[in-house]
Amino acid sequence: MHIQNDSTASTRAAGRRRMKGGMTLGLLLSLCAAAPLSWAEDPGVTSNNIRIGATLPLEGDFKVYGLSMKRGMDAALADQTVQKRRVEFVAINDFYNPTEAVKAATQLIEKGIFAMVNSFGSPTTKAVLPLLAENKVPAIGFYTGAAFTGPGDVLNFRASYAKEVESVADAAMAAGIKPTEVCAYAQNDAYGMAGVQGFRAALAKQPGTESIVAKVDQILNMPGDNPERNGIGPVGVYPRDTVSARPGYLSLKKWEADTGNRCRLVVTTAVYDPAATFMGYARLKDERWIFSTPSPAGGTRLVALLKEYGIRDQVIGTQIVPALDSSLPVVAEARKALGEDLNYESLESYIVGKLFLTILRTIDGPLTRENFLKAARHQPYDIGGIQVDFTTDNQGSDFVMITYLRDGQFAVITPQELAALFK
Repeated sequence: MHIQNDSTASTRAAGRRRMKGGMTLGLLLSLCAAAPLSWAEDPGVTSNNIRIGATLPLEGDFKVYGLSMKRGMDAALADQTVQKRRVEFVAINDFYNPTEAVKAATQLIEKGIFAMVNSFGSPTTKAVLPLLAENKVPAIGFYTGAAFTGPGDVLNFRASYAKEVESVADAAMAAGIKPTEVCAYAQNDAYGMAGVQGFRAALAKQPGTESIVAKVDQILNMPGDNPERNGIGPVGVYPRDTVSARPGYLSLKKWEADTGNRCRLVVTTAVYDPAATFMGYARLKDERWIFSTPSPAGGTRLVALLKEYGIRDQVIGTQIVPALDSSLPVVAEARKALGEDLNYESLESYIVGKLFLTILRTIDGPLTRENFLKAARHQPYDIGGIQVDFTTDNQGSDFVMITYLRDGQFAVITPQELAALFK
């Protein structure tokens, strides 16, 4: 009896071990089978959706930008799917305020987003990038020309503000303006100083400009968020979120008085209202300066504001996308999709949306951030006639178009016409 009980107990124990082993093996097999679905997907990717986000000024003084950008993205993503998943774009208002942008980005990350696409602004981007890097969220196609390279994974679509300003200054000097006759007016933050970098780059190419470049370097290298940059060199600044034109104007007049040079071209890096206020104030003072303005202030709103000051010409504008009446396929497609809502901001956002979709659709495998970034950097892309290339750096496009305010609207200007303007 005693032997039989031991044998029976041993048999039962072995059975339990086999059952437990079978259950463990089954659990492991089930986890392995589930791995491609659960482990492969990054935040923001579900079986039905790919969620992306942006922080935009949807309310307040800068909503003209944010609302246009949202319309462009919504039009580009409408009814589009990738690997049978709908792309969902979630935009949260940030008032173009760095603190609010960080709060909005935190909300988006908590919701679960695959990437941040087409957010607005240089100071807001500067504030948000560390948070995105910490959470491994890529930043793609932000509306900033400050040419951020990090922290984190940043893919810039638009040409930099430096490139826009440099292009105008180069063209003006090629048309006959002397380097000593080019001055700058800028917002006193990362956005404005990015434009001043382009001003510096254009000057540095010219012989005999070392002393002027040294002054510009002194201005650029000042620490802090809003240092006193006026009264030093051929640059005038205004504080962000103001339209205070007089101090920057006086800075340029001091430069003229101190050096005996006169500003014939003033390259500005401002937003709509401060740009128009400065140009109007200078005109009120009977200055015959020609102004330039980069893409964030080169649209129909600036035209309307300048009309109030009686300014209908003498302003050069740069854009980083083709003209709104261009025959390029992506522009024609955007015109049809956006109708009366087509402007330079909505067109740029439409292109960024199409770029995001195009890269995503080249992924052969799981929709992960790593695979997306690999696809983005693997090859150049043609987005309906617009060339975008991340294969050598994080700057997708260097396209800059020069326009001129003529008869109350900005139109493309040829180098010959530009030369005639400065004679």
